[in-house]
Amino acid sequence: MNLDLLRSFFAIVEHGSLNKAADRLRVSQSTLTRQMQALEQEAGGPLLERSPGGVALTATGHALIEGARPLLAKFDAVLANVRQRARGQSAELRIGYLMSAAADYLNPALSALRKAHPEVKVKMRDLSPGEQIAALRVGEIDVALVGYAGTFLEKEFYVRNIAVLPVLVAMAEDNPLAKLAMVKPADLRKVVFVGAEEADMPGHNQWVSRLCKRAGFRARFVQDADSLTHALSLSVTEGAVSLQPDYAGKIKVPGVVFRPLQDKAATCPLMVAWQRGKASIPVRTLVEALTAKTS
Repeated sequence: MNLDLLRSFFAIVEHGSLNKAADRLRVSQSTLTRQMQALEQEAGGPLLERSPGGVALTATGHALIEGARPLLAKFDAVLANVRQRARGQSAELRIGYLMSAAADYLNPALSALRKAHPEVKVKMRDLSPGEQIAALRVGEIDVALVGYAGTFLEKEFYVRNIAVLPVLVAMAEDNPLAKLAMVKPADLRKVVFVGAEEADMPGHNQWVSRLCKRAGFRARFVQDADSLTHALSLSVTEGAVSLQPDYAGKIKVPGVVFRPLQDKAATCPLMVAWQRGKASIPVRTLVEALTAKTS
């Protein structure tokens, strides 16, 4: 249904007269009459009863008013938001993030954002990298804070590095490797690894496999975890190890310990991704704060 016709209809109902509505809309009364005839034809029946004293709603007209008013209001709100974003303005910022990385990287950037734009409403969503990518693709979030998965996003979104992180080996506290201060890649030759589901951590298993291949052996995976905490728990129950970026070491899981991987070439990026097109001022402020140390 034509939105302009609906707006004309609402104006007539508001003013109770075609003449007054025509003045308000700055169109001729004959133009407004033709618009209402077109709208009534589309609705399938009369919407207004005309009399010398003005107009009144029919039952069909009442149904259209009640059903269309919230839809029109929502459309206007969406359009206003779209226009704000097109101008680089936004009163809301939706952020997907990794809880384990928030304290060191996201929280300081949010503090800078609040100081610069206290009027912006921030909505936070603790999501896995895979969930963040899916949310970015359907426009449910504006910014994503992801790890290695960010390397797959450069064709779809703007992506920048926040940090390049060392790698930790997570294992059960009774694992023989836990006695070492640092774990060398060769020490992992005979272990089995906890992997990650591709939907949850895109590219994680390939990343682990490449690290092991460079050390001269093939990675063997015992099971794929569906979250970071699940991966750490499997390190205990399956007697396996898990390779994680160093921010994962802040997560406390009973029976799990972390040891640094002694390999300067073994790193994991932390990346920020955001929608292509003209970024809003709050998005630019957040990205600049997140990447200040790498700029």
